[in-house]
Amino acid sequence: MPGPVVDTPSAQEFLREISEKMPMAELGTIAADVERKSRLLRDLLAEPRALDRAGLRLVLRNVFATRRKADRILDEVTPERLAAAIDDLLHAKGGLVQRFDRFDAVLARFADPAFDLPGELLHFAFPDRYWLWTRWIWDPRVETGALRLVVTDDVDLDGGTSRGETYLSVGQAMAFVDETGKAAGFTAAGPGLFGTDVFLAAVYGVYLYTVLRMRMTQEFNRVVPPLPDLVRRLLGVYRLEV
Repeated sequence: MPGPVVDTPSAQEFLREISEKMPMAELGTIAADVERKSRLLRDLLAEPRALDRAGLRLVLRNVFATRRKADRILDEVTPERLAAAIDDLLHAKGGLVQRFDRFDAVLARFADPAFDLPGELLHFAFPDRYWLWTRWIWDPRVETGALRLVVTDDVDLDGGTSRGETYLSVGQAMAFVDETGKAAGFTAAGPGLFGTDVFLAAVYGVYLYTVLRMRMTQEFNRVVPPLPDLVRRLLGVYRLEV
């Protein structure tokens, strides 16, 4: 990615808006919850083929996008096939793009839940190697997401014709946001990429509040959770199941 990648003034402005809606120390508390989720999923996903339905359900219930559809996914895909697909995604030899796309094919009928799942599995099983990719981080279908709000307009987040190729492009941008953010102080809430996860979830929360204020009634806005709770929900740690 030649040239500037991170829109640092925009990122710092989002940090200011976040600080107006929640104590900044809360970002560190949420990052600790995210790290706890990673420890849980690392243990569960060390040998995916050994997981039974209950273990797979626990994995799905700790991902925001699949939480409410865990049983349906297990019923329609079957635990055996899902466990094999997870094992292939995380532990098979070969290119990441191909593994990502093979996993997508298994969950193809679950368009929205399946969008987030491979990025969640990769990132939380191997947080030092892979990055988070969810619809709220970047959804190329509608060209919105937290990542687009803090990178420059000329950064291409799509990267190719397959979702696996897009995952690589998102990862490049995430690395720049993390590195720049650590230096500028807006992704320092947690170790590794966890601070970046929390920052981007909070950015998306601020963006969502702005959109809701513009499009929806005040009465409806009252049901939107406070920013700390919304960030926890997006990251799948609001009520972490163990």
